[in-house]
Amino acid sequence: QVQLMESGGGLVQAGGSLRLSCAASGSIISIDNMDWYRQSPGKQRDLVASITKGGDTNYADSVKGRFTISRDNAKNTMYIQINSLKPEDTAVYYCHAYVLAGPPYRYLELWGHGTQVTVSS
Repeated sequence: QVQLMESGGGLVQAGGSLRLSCAASGSIISIDNMDWYRQSPGKQRDLVASITKGGDTNYADSVKGRFTISRDNAKNTMYIQINSLKPEDTAVYYCHAYVLAGPPYRYLELWGHGTQVTVSS
């Protein structure tokens, strides 16, 4: 079974830092774009940052300068370094990726189950 698994969430004070990881496992041939989303209670799930297979990145305006997305293609793992955390960063963080898997060969859109980040003021 091909899946994504996030880790690294937790409770931190405002101004602190966290590093989230997203590991892909299973019969993976390659991974295209990977993304981090987040969802706060009562709100929609929003795109936070994206990274292409080649390492090009894109960020939501609200996190530019504080979040850094990266990936290790050899380990099928994506990361996001979150600095200067604010209470409004409190959310469940989800990883998302487009994965070529097989055999049998298929192109999958995958979501992780999420990891909770809580920032106290």
